[in-house]
Amino acid sequence: MTILQAILLGIVEGITEYLPVSSTGHLILTAWLLGLGTTGEAKKAIDAFNIIIQGGAILAVAGLYWSRVRQMFRGLQGRDGEGRALLILLILAFIPAAIFGFLLDDWIEARLFRPVPVILMLAGGGLILIVLKPWQDQLRRRAAHGEHHVFKKLNELTPKDALIVGLMQCVAMIPGTSRSMMTILGGLAVGLSPARAAEFSFLLGLPTLGAACAYSLFKELRRSGLGFVEPLGGWGPVIIGILAATISAAIAVKWLVRYLERHSFALFGVWRLGVALVLGLCIWRGVMTI
Repeated sequence: MTILQAILLGIVEGITEYLPVSSTGHLILTAWLLGLGTTGEAKKAIDAFNIIIQGGAILAVAGLYWSRVRQMFRGLQGRDGEGRALLILLILAFIPAAIFGFLLDDWIEARLFRPVPVILMLAGGGLILIVLKPWQDQLRRRAAHGEHHVFKKLNELTPKDALIVGLMQCVAMIPGTSRSMMTILGGLAVGLSPARAAEFSFLLGLPTLGAACAYSLFKELRRSGLGFVEPLGGWGPVIIGILAATISAAIAVKWLVRYLERHSFALFGVWRLGVALVLGLCIWRGVMTI
């Protein structure tokens, strides 16, 4: 892997991690298009790289929402009741993914980290976002017109609400689905406004992505020690990829919050369908091989 390829993958990760388009799906497809890691040890190294650079997305959200993170730290110390309540909700929402991720990670990685399943999930998610446009538009108009009483605040979520969002996040374990899409839609379904649903999704990404990065790194270290970075060209591309993901994720998060104040997710649905269609045609015509 060259430094330029690491930067490209980092940018793709950062931009797509919090947009409802599937970062894992786009990373798998980008690596495929770049001819990286298609078989054997090289593929295992690239799959690990694609998960580890999610650490950049974690840093971006931790920085942008530092006041919330600090509030939860104070809650952990017993000095902020609202912060403690939010922390408990995030833990509850994280538990389903932690359980199913531990049980199914190897199976999903072996069978679904491939172009065809990703293309199918991109298309399916795109259709869902387009079909749900009227509902999203209604919620957005209510928020824009100041009907904030119809929405829950983060500290008004119940444990049941948190578990619903957490279960929806589990669906996003299938590459091509989008963790952001599922958790934001889950937040909307339990009564949050579009902006608050996005915020809860971003904050939930801290333990979820953090655990995924740590688990992936642990598996690779146990399997091959520090040697897993050799097919990547050493630690340099990994560090560069994380930095590129951090910067691009910060930009994407700030843009998405503003975007949701005026628009639904339908544009992302069209994008998902377009990407799936183009790649499907390329495979069908033999331009690209699976």
